[in-house]
Amino acid sequence: MPLEVLEPGLLTTVQDLGRFGYQRWGIPAAGAMDPFALKAANLLVGNSPGAAGLEITLLGPKIAFTEGCAIAVTGADLGPRLDGREIEGWRRHLVRPGSVLEFSGRRSGARAYLAVSGGLALEPWLGSRSTYLMASVGGLEGRALRAGDQLPIGRSSLSLARPSVPPERRPAYSSSPTVRVILGPHADRFTDEGISTFLNGTYVVSPSSNRMGYRLEGPTIAHSRGPDLISCGIPLGGIQVPGSGQPIILMADHQTTGGYTMIATVIQADIPLVAQCLPGETIRFRSVDMDEARAALLALETGLRSAVAEEEENPWAI
Repeated sequence: MPLEVLEPGLLTTVQDLGRFGYQRWGIPAAGAMDPFALKAANLLVGNSPGAAGLEITLLGPKIAFTEGCAIAVTGADLGPRLDGREIEGWRRHLVRPGSVLEFSGRRSGARAYLAVSGGLALEPWLGSRSTYLMASVGGLEGRALRAGDQLPIGRSSLSLARPSVPPERRPAYSSSPTVRVILGPHADRFTDEGISTFLNGTYVVSPSSNRMGYRLEGPTIAHSRGPDLISCGIPLGGIQVPGSGQPIILMADHQTTGGYTMIATVIQADIPLVAQCLPGETIRFRSVDMDEARAALLALETGLRSAVAEEEENPWAI
């Protein structure tokens, strides 16, 4: 067991890219809130993009390694330190037997991701190692990590790659992002004034936000025919507007069906921007078409691949 949790942090869970194909039976996909950051961390250490790593929320854990490996920390800047020395995020680092990783404190963002070469080799549940806390399944016993937990690491096939992802190839994280959306699928259930309010208002992330959804507080969005529907399937990034007129962005642990109207859906490329927001920070929305949404996702994914694809002489650069 080469990875031991000395201190668990505020909320540290095992996550991969999610559990797909089971929503028809009411099982949410779960997975990393910021999938781009997890993919980047995995690619930096030679894993497949969907390998299991740790999602670290606000206050980081303290972790000891009993075997040598490569690690990368991406996403939020929570002040990662290796053996007492500050290390750079979005970069591959060599960990020696006995090394300790800890975090000095949050500087920006909400969630950091730790990938270890070989990935976390826990037993999958329905094809995924993602932790779904509400049902206590996946990950390590379906729960957040505790002091004393030991996590197995898989066999590494570390490939030579650039050791870091430059800032221009990362999402444009911000404490006040403008998030791109595609209007619908129920935009016709809102008044023209309601659509205008949504696209021109500034919304504050509520303290009641979590992995299931981000509740927002701001200008009231007016319905034209009421907020309720016959329950239907709902996507990641769907923005429900219940009778209060206050929007809710559905996130990784969102329910599989819902009966509130959805005014818009956050494009895939901008899900990371939402995932890194904290309560009290603000979000605005901008409408785009499907072509722009596809182009944005393609640019983000190809930019990441090209950032880590080039071989270098020393794959263990620190």
